[in-house]
Amino acid sequence: MRHKLDSIDRNILVVLQKDGRLSNTQLAERVGLTPAPCLRRVRALEEAGVIQKYAALVDSHALALGVTVFAQVTLDKQVKDQLEVFEQSVGKWPEVMDCYLMTGDSDYLLRIVLPDVEAYERFLNEALTQVPGVASIKSSFALRQVKYSTALPLIPEETDRQPA
Repeated sequence: MRHKLDSIDRNILVVLQKDGRLSNTQLAERVGLTPAPCLRRVRALEEAGVIQKYAALVDSHALALGVTVFAQVTLDKQVKDQLEVFEQSVGKWPEVMDCYLMTGDSDYLLRIVLPDVEAYERFLNEALTQVPGVASIKSSFALRQVKYSTALPLIPEETDRQPA
């Protein structure tokens, strides 16, 4: 369900996406509110599920997880039972950072982060190819990350936009 956001809510989200560790007082200052109404708005956004959680962003290279693979997975049949089995399996694999059900040539797109190519080969042999119904896997290795963001694009509503 979509939560109706006003310009203050969007501003709170923009600021929190940049720094989720701000105190309520600091956040209130940045968005032009006093602390009490700011806290009420943040709590309302949390209760509505707009803010799902707060997390630390960790540098994968600092943890020797320098290989990112995008795997296009095709199932032999795209039927409910097979999709569920595949999705349950993916949910158990910590190496898989993202999984999307796709349109087009493949059924799923996975973003997988591992220490090296050998670890990906093990993951393929011991996990991904063991799921019933996996018909093919096309792997692409990222050479370099050009852009990475965890912040969603909070575009102002038409009523909030300034004329050009």
